Amino acid sequence: MDYQALYNQKLTTPDEAVKIVKSGDWVDYGWCTTHPPALDRALAARKDELFDVKVRGGVTMWTPEITLVENAPEHFTWNSWHCSGVDRKIIERGVGFFSPMRYSELPHFYRDSLPPVDVVMIQTTPMDEHGNFNFGLQCSHLAAAISRAKHIIVEVNTNMPWVNGLTGTEVHISQVDAVVEGDNPPLPELAPSGPPSDVDRAVAAQVVAQIPDRACLQLGIGAMPNTIGTMIAQSDLKELSVHTEMYVDAFVDMSMAGKITGRYKKLNPGRQVFAFAAGSKRLYDFVRNNPDVMAAPVDYTNDVRLISEIDNFISINNCIDMDLFGQINAESAGLKHISGTGGQLDFAMGAYLSNGGKSFICMASTVTGKDGITRSRIVPTLSQGSICTDPRTCVHYVVTEYGMVNLKGLSVWERTEQIVGIAHPDFRDSLIKEAEKMHIWRRSNKR
Repeated sequence: MDYQALYNQKLTTPDEAVKIVKSGDWVDYGWCTTHPPALDRALAARKDELFDVKVRGGVTMWTPEITLVENAPEHFTWNSWHCSGVDRKIIERGVGFFSPMRYSELPHFYRDSLPPVDVVMIQTTPMDEHGNFNFGLQCSHLAAAISRAKHIIVEVNTNMPWVNGLTGTEVHISQVDAVVEGDNPPLPELAPSGPPSDVDRAVAAQVVAQIPDRACLQLGIGAMPNTIGTMIAQSDLKELSVHTEMYVDAFVDMSMAGKITGRYKKLNPGRQVFAFAAGSKRLYDFVRNNPDVMAAPVDYTNDVRLISEIDNFISINNCIDMDLFGQINAESAGLKHISGTGGQLDFAMGAYLSNGGKSFICMASTVTGKDGITRSRIVPTLSQGSICTDPRTCVHYVVTEYGMVNLKGLSVWERTEQIVGIAHPDFRDSLIKEAEKMHIWRRSNKR
């Protein structure tokens, strides 16, 4: 087969390509950096002739043009699988909605639960000599979405790095309906969280002390996990490995410091495995054609059963708040949606089941709101509307700047005592009073 001839036959403009979309269609933009900017602009330009087009995406790094058109909700509805700050603003403007999920289940949704997608349009690498377009930084669920799509459009971007993969990391020219050569914009970078605070460092120091040599790491997003990664890079730890949902800059820091070899990992030894990556240009350059990293579908990276097979698995995530029962909220501030379940629950469960594994939920003990009031992030019960991301039965270690507790095997009064002990001292008395009202405080507890 002459792949280049087939490519030339299918090459078209964004305006022509999006003519395939009809009113009422479900359109999939993929995930994060695979969102297609040129096709998005062309689809937005058709607003006057399209109504009730539903578009899926997630971890959105720039505002889709379809959400900015006049009377956008009449024409397009954005549906986010996992919210970034951009997604939150779209939802607040009434143009979008959140779709709850455990991230590991997303490929299964596309294969078995959802009706076929009418049009998938994603940003990819240029085609290789074998006729393949690589998904680059986002393997995620894209192969599953494409497997049942009625039409597939790829938008080529020369800046998208080719990332070596396990499976489900490419789409072939023979499967594609149309090819668009975009403007090759630089890939959006994830803004750094800023220098670590004293609280970040205090939490990170406790976690790093619990990590053994030859551990396998998973890091969540945010300042605290990145601080932990930076401290690992500066530590004496050695022979570490990586199996994670999201690949972030901290892994590059650890790799460049020689901490990560993957030599002793049972599953995919020598490879840093991830479902998607987002960060700095330095990260994007690091993963480009790098045989030490491997992209894989999220139902592989986040599979509790596979995670549990990796010895000394260390899962490190953060949260918004937690209550005295040990319930973890990492998704919302009351009724205000923030992010999503993602892979936190899967990794918390898988790490605990791993031989020598540990799961850590990290947080600062307090937060200061826009009103200037400082509040405890340890609360009596989760507030109305707050989402329980990790049920109390699945939580292992919880860490604040005031200490670390292991909640496994503890009764409700023991949990309360331990959790109050890592709360900010200014809030401990009020938490005890609330615990007494809820009958989860034992008289002989420490005060």
